Amino acid sequence: MPEPSSLPDALPRVPTHIPGLDLILNGGLLEGGLYLVLGTPGTGKTILCNQIAFKHVASGERAVYVTLIAETHARMLAHLRPLTFFDPAPISDTLYYISGYPALEQEGVDGLLSMLRSTVRDHRATLLVIDGIVNIHPLADILGYKRFMQDLQVTMEANGCTTILITPSGNVFEPSPEHTIVDGIIALSHQRVGMRAVRELEIRKFRGSGFLEGSHSIEIGADGVTVHPRTEARYASPPAWAGEERQRMGFGIPSLDEMVQGGLLSGSTTMLLGAPGSGKTSLGLHFLAEGARQGQPGLHFGFYETPPRLASKASQISLDFARHVVEGTIEVIWQPPLENNLDALAEKLLAAIHRRKVRRLFLDGVNAFKEVVYPERLGRYFVALTNELRALDVTTVYTSEWPALLAPAAELPDGAMVEMAENMILLRYVELRSQLYRLLSIIKIRESGYDPSIREFRITSQGVEVASTFESAEAILTGTARPSFPSSGFPRTGRRSSGARGGKRGVP
Repeated sequence: MPEPSSLPDALPRVPTHIPGLDLILNGGLLEGGLYLVLGTPGTGKTILCNQIAFKHVASGERAVYVTLIAETHARMLAHLRPLTFFDPAPISDTLYYISGYPALEQEGVDGLLSMLRSTVRDHRATLLVIDGIVNIHPLADILGYKRFMQDLQVTMEANGCTTILITPSGNVFEPSPEHTIVDGIIALSHQRVGMRAVRELEIRKFRGSGFLEGSHSIEIGADGVTVHPRTEARYASPPAWAGEERQRMGFGIPSLDEMVQGGLLSGSTTMLLGAPGSGKTSLGLHFLAEGARQGQPGLHFGFYETPPRLASKASQISLDFARHVVEGTIEVIWQPPLENNLDALAEKLLAAIHRRKVRRLFLDGVNAFKEVVYPERLGRYFVALTNELRALDVTTVYTSEWPALLAPAAELPDGAMVEMAENMILLRYVELRSQLYRLLSIIKIRESGYDPSIREFRITSQGVEVASTFESAEAILTGTARPSFPSSGFPRTGRRSSGARGGKRGVP
């Protein structure tokens, strides 16, 4: 057995400079390695490998892109020109496009290998891409093809050149000679799930290093290929707790803050569960506004309210939300709930939190996350995301729809998102004598005591008001309401002001 001092050093990494892909690969490809990129036509193989080549030379390295296919370089580059990574300046300077088909056709695989060897040496390339490696198959038997691959690997490793082979494949699991020889396999796929098109990337093999296993979503847009590592794989190992002394994060609503002993514990996750229009968003806006008043950066990450409508809604309940947004204490990110990508949403959310060191997060409309391709992921996804938010000491409040509009009794829905929440506040309507009343109750608060009594609350032009005692709620639930309850915390005059819409017509 060799002595530890005689063991070779770890191979240097060659970044692809595609952030999501490098994260999946734990830093990039290994120097001198031989890698296979495969997938059916249209999965993005050519764009991905050209993007890697352009990024490689932009970092100060040199690359050669060899084609063994009929498409001309001029046409391929014309297709790449609209993409942001395309830059004509390094072409024929540090990035060379060469056709290897004439050498292959005239001199066979030995002639092609000789051409590749001299080309890499002459251009001092540290990256070689061979597009269309499948065209060698008709000109060599299995043994000859394996010998070519082995000779190519030895030659490029000796030159310190990392090699990427591009080949089509009808089935990423089908056996092929190059699968056993190469150091790594990157498989791209493009499939339809329902009416949606889904692009995915999977590392099928990677010698000498760990990597994030399983499928990861990709998108092809103006920037080329964007890779979104699967959130539950990326954050599979929860980091340590933030470690700072935990604080109380209040709503700025005196009676509610009193019910939760001064506020929610920092780093906790709270679900606001209620029917549409029950006041969930209003409570969340109070939570962010109170944080802004204390100088704590906040983030509103929502799906259904555009920023102007959100500011208008806040102004109707006397919250100076727009000023906090202008001053930068609160940021609003609006993401329409259309064809959302779970992992892209997590990346956008966490990037905003890191950028501004957010302390309070209001996630308005968590049900929008359910409109995804793989709903079975949701439980693991939210556990991973929540653990990361806790580690960042972000106090999270999120809203979830409760289908029961009128509910004299509280029946909680099942699901991972309910189990995930450390704290839960239930908002509901109750009908009495042809009027609707809003009731609030705290279902659970972990790591802290709380007032379990049910309270009536209103949404008025002055904001959310919670009754100081349970008496008015008790009267509503037992059906013994009278025109006035002077000790309830909400004096009554028999008017509709105690109903669902508060004391001012038109207030949400």
